[in-house]
Amino acid sequence: MSTISLPNPVRRRGATAAGVAFSFLVALGFFSLQAELPALDGRSGILLALDIVVGVLGTAALPLVRRAPVGLALVLSALLTVSAALTPAAGTAVLWVAQRRRLPVAIGVALAGVAGHTVRELWRPVPDRPLVLWIAIIVASYAALVGWGAQNQARRALVDSLRDRARRAEADQANRLAEARRGERTKIAREMHDVLAHRLSLLAAYAGALEFRPDAPPEELARASGVIRTGAHQALEELREVIGVLREDRAETEGDRPQPTFADVPRLLEESRAAGTPVRLDNRIEDPGTVPDVLGRTVYRVVQEALTNARKHAAGQSATVLLAGKPGRHLLVVVTNPTADPAGDRVPGSGTGLVGLRERVQLAGGRLDAKAGRGRFRIWAVLPWPA
Repeated sequence: MSTISLPNPVRRRGATAAGVAFSFLVALGFFSLQAELPALDGRSGILLALDIVVGVLGTAALPLVRRAPVGLALVLSALLTVSAALTPAAGTAVLWVAQRRRLPVAIGVALAGVAGHTVRELWRPVPDRPLVLWIAIIVASYAALVGWGAQNQARRALVDSLRDRARRAEADQANRLAEARRGERTKIAREMHDVLAHRLSLLAAYAGALEFRPDAPPEELARASGVIRTGAHQALEELREVIGVLREDRAETEGDRPQPTFADVPRLLEESRAAGTPVRLDNRIEDPGTVPDVLGRTVYRVVQEALTNARKHAAGQSATVLLAGKPGRHLLVVVTNPTADPAGDRVPGSGTGLVGLRERVQLAGGRLDAKAGRGRFRIWAVLPWPA
């Protein structure tokens, strides 16, 4: 996964600003130390040596600022009372604290540095240097360090936030792509099952008739063979239709047959009767032409899956299809058939037909249930019928 990194110009600007700040601190310390030299007498040579030694040791201790920035900054601020040469190291520590700690903590450490400079100025004043002006310069310097450090901290927090947002966006994009792929696979599986399971179960029924009745009259054998040929042809056509529906380019599928609607339900029942499954239709819908195409397609799929299951698990047994409802209310679909015969020869299935059918009905805003009892298996679906 890609991450956000600061561009080279930004890093170069940060390094340049740090160099300028450190150079300013060195100049400030050198100026402070040089201003004190004329005031030194012979006895103050020891203080000058102490000043330089403490400055060197404090600068050498700067690498410890990563472990304890606040503690080291306070120690260096306290040592400012005896060493003007420690100014660069103390200012660097204050800047480090301002970049990585809360603003009140940085202000407190900066005030400690100002106090250290003030105490040294009061203890070892420099002639011809106004105390108020010097303290104003020190306060302005530490305020600039705190402000620059806080600005760097805010910029770093902004960059981290943008990096996290980019990571989350990439993760969300990957999840959306994975979800889209899963949705497409589910759609393909559902359409393939709805289209092919019905046709293949019809072919299995006719092929079984040819297998178990080889002595049938030639006319019946010819009719069964014709039905098998026609069913295979229709299965291939419907497979082509499904592939066309799932393709993004619809220009090449203009000749596809339209999707089934409510008007195709009687033809579906006739196919089941021809395959040896007696089907009784109880249609209580007064005007079937008022059923919307989308709703009718869902009804068709429910009846198709129910009759396919009936042929698989209760071959040759009768089934009943009940259709009822009116616009503005609901459309009820109930398909009932005998339960499976454990000793019978059943056509194998994937076991996911009802799962996909339930998802289809739920997407249409309805509800589907399936239940076996008293020797009967019943599938019923309640679908909303807009006015």
